[in-house]
Amino acid sequence: MLYRALLFCCLLFTVACQQADRSDKPENSDRTGVHVKEVTEGWKLMVDGEPFIVNGMNWDYFPIGTNYEYIIWEEPDDFIRQALDYEMGLLQEMGVNAIRVYTGIQPRWIEYIYKNFGIYTMLNHPFGRYGYELDGEWLPKTDYADEKAIEVLLNEVEELAAEYKNTEGLLLYLLGNENNYGLFWAGAETEDFPEIDEGYLESARAMYRLFNKGALAIQSVDPEHPVAICNGDLQFLDIIVEECPDIDILGINVYRGMSFTNLYERVKDEYGKPILLTEFGSDAFNAITKEEAQKDQAIYNVANWLEIYENAAGMGKSGNSLGGFTFQFSDGWWKYGQTRDLDVHNTEASWENGGYEFDHIPGKNNMNEEWFGICAKGPTDEEGFYELHPRAAYFALKKAHEINPYEEGKTLNHIRQHFDEIDIEEAYELAQSMK
Repeated sequence: MLYRALLFCCLLFTVACQQADRSDKPENSDRTGVHVKEVTEGWKLMVDGEPFIVNGMNWDYFPIGTNYEYIIWEEPDDFIRQALDYEMGLLQEMGVNAIRVYTGIQPRWIEYIYKNFGIYTMLNHPFGRYGYELDGEWLPKTDYADEKAIEVLLNEVEELAAEYKNTEGLLLYLLGNENNYGLFWAGAETEDFPEIDEGYLESARAMYRLFNKGALAIQSVDPEHPVAICNGDLQFLDIIVEECPDIDILGINVYRGMSFTNLYERVKDEYGKPILLTEFGSDAFNAITKEEAQKDQAIYNVANWLEIYENAAGMGKSGNSLGGFTFQFSDGWWKYGQTRDLDVHNTEASWENGGYEFDHIPGKNNMNEEWFGICAKGPTDEEGFYELHPRAAYFALKKAHEINPYEEGKTLNHIRQHFDEIDIEEAYELAQSMK
């Protein structure tokens, strides 16, 4: 009994010290690296001791006529440098401070982007989302309970952390991309969900258990950068709560329309982890009128970013928003057919979402995968380069990113007033003038 009493006192002392550490330390502590910090008002991402709101963008480089098999990082250095100088310049001008990039980018290019444009990189390992390689053979479907798959994936992320941990400009690691959806279909194209039965629940539990092991594996090698997982919306949140206690950040791909509704509140109440939106946004095509919908895209993206800032620490709402990554910088002409019609900007909608009211008809698809670009993509020249044509959303979000919710004295009213002043018509006119 005496031992238990002493142990209980020690636990109370430890908790008290942890609470004091959270609330009494100055926000801009001298700790270097990147980490998440729980403060009185919520959660913040800290970069070298300073709070950092992620004004992110999903970025890739696919010239028209190519698809996922094209890898820019295998091009000559001069080509890569010229492509980066052009696109990172546009992103920097827009106020983007971080990009989401899949593994394949070499550390030197992460450093190049950071040193020349001040843009950080969130490095994304797919973690079996589209399969994995075993003994020289590619297996398109990952069984997260299989011991060989577990060994391969954990080794891969450990090696990733060892290679990238000292890379200047690395912001954090992201594991997966809607891997929960990959439990239902193997490809990258969106499909309808089957009915979830016990088999899917067992597979989900094994997957999230492995996600947690993956996070621990990275943290053991590189404790200076946070680890996030990428979930499709809040599906299986209850299992995530049980199986993923050690991840630093919950990354979420979410497409709910103008509002994320109760997303921030649910995660705060049920999980207690900070949120980084790894994908969100709107396409720029009206499935009803069959016309480009620049203004609608801008309206939806601006509304989404307003909620991201509203839920940042200190704004008086959920306080668990670290920022987000708009989807996406330029149109993906390969998205609808994947391997066919690569030179065609397809206008067929591939899935239905009632949250996007501007072109939704119940029972009909309205989400156009090839039209999510904040910039439209021009033709590829003989050297393999292309020009980008900023849409209204580019200029509207440039204005949105001019405010920092962490600046001293900023309140929820300041954020809302700033967004109220964003003129979509003006943004559209600017886009038209640059054609």
